[in-house]
Amino acid sequence: MPVLEIITIGTELLLGEIVDTNSTYIARTLRDHGIDIYRITTIGDNPNRIAATIREALRRADIIITTGGLGPTVDDPTRQAVADAVDVALVFVDQLWDQILERFKAYGRPPTQNNRRQAYIPSGAIPIANPVGTAPCFIVEQGASSIISLPGVPQEMKYILHQEVIPFLKDKYQLQSQIIKATVLHLASVGESVIDEAIADLENYANPTVGLLAHPGQVDVRVTAKAQSEVEAQEMIQPILAELYQRLGDHIYGRNGDTLAGVIAALLEKHDLQVTILTFGLNDFYEKHIHQAYTDRIKVIPLTALPPEPQALVEEVNRRVGQQDGELGFGLVLQKTPQVEVYIVYQDANQTITKTRRFGGPRENAPLWAANIGLDELRRKLTQFISNHQTGES
Repeated sequence: MPVLEIITIGTELLLGEIVDTNSTYIARTLRDHGIDIYRITTIGDNPNRIAATIREALRRADIIITTGGLGPTVDDPTRQAVADAVDVALVFVDQLWDQILERFKAYGRPPTQNNRRQAYIPSGAIPIANPVGTAPCFIVEQGASSIISLPGVPQEMKYILHQEVIPFLKDKYQLQSQIIKATVLHLASVGESVIDEAIADLENYANPTVGLLAHPGQVDVRVTAKAQSEVEAQEMIQPILAELYQRLGDHIYGRNGDTLAGVIAALLEKHDLQVTILTFGLNDFYEKHIHQAYTDRIKVIPLTALPPEPQALVEEVNRRVGQQDGELGFGLVLQKTPQVEVYIVYQDANQTITKTRRFGGPRENAPLWAANIGLDELRRKLTQFISNHQTGES
């Protein structure tokens, strides 16, 4: 299958003044047509660097798509850069100029002289009209490879991608539409390196692919299959999921749209339980996430002062939480001095358990880490509590 590289052009992108959404859209669209995306590069408005990047990409990729730099101003360098990359001159195309004139006529105003620049494309290029904007596009073929230059304006790019580029690619590369199906497993309270060690051999698979994405206090394992149909893709994914559940066990708390708060809420609803959570130092994380879980079985009480030690948190939980069999208490306090650590207290009618966890990452990530670690600890204790009651254990 053909290989694609995407080059987004614009100093405003490079400096972070605007967010690049074009490359994401192109990648997601073309992957569904059986095209492998190997690299995405952002280059400022420098024709020499753009040309060098295109030449480099031609050594690796079958398809190079550029976006941006096709406007009428001096700092729109894509046309010249592409011409330089393939050692040809720019040529004026009357047909493109006529289309530009028609666009401005529809706008009710004449073009300025610099708009004529937009009618120049590399010699031998295939011109592509832009019926939704003033920047014509073009395709330069280099043997089996293609350089496709699209506008940077997202709506213009999307229109031309679907109307002109995809039909061209289907014809040139005999593309077959494919389905990309992904399932994401969510894990908490276990590090990325530990997970990697447990499933490293699965991460070497080509199709389905298995990859990790770490967040503070949580790791996602994504399983992605490429197939001719959604049913076939799902059939490819299922054995990998079964193996992941076998290896990673109860570290997995859910998949896809599941959240820790949602999983806990479902357990409480199913088993007619209530939990009161006391928090400190977590900003408003729990309030937001518990609200999203749509349950009144979780009561969150933000503490106004930091308990001086874990025992003080135990006493606070005892004071605020009832002792009925179906009512659980949970305390979570984030302490940032002298080191970042979290105090955890779990209480039910039969026991009180305390735990301290330390955090070694960036301090700004500590509240999210503590919140995820805390919710997962509550999930595990809640599951154990339910299991004990079902088996008659105390």
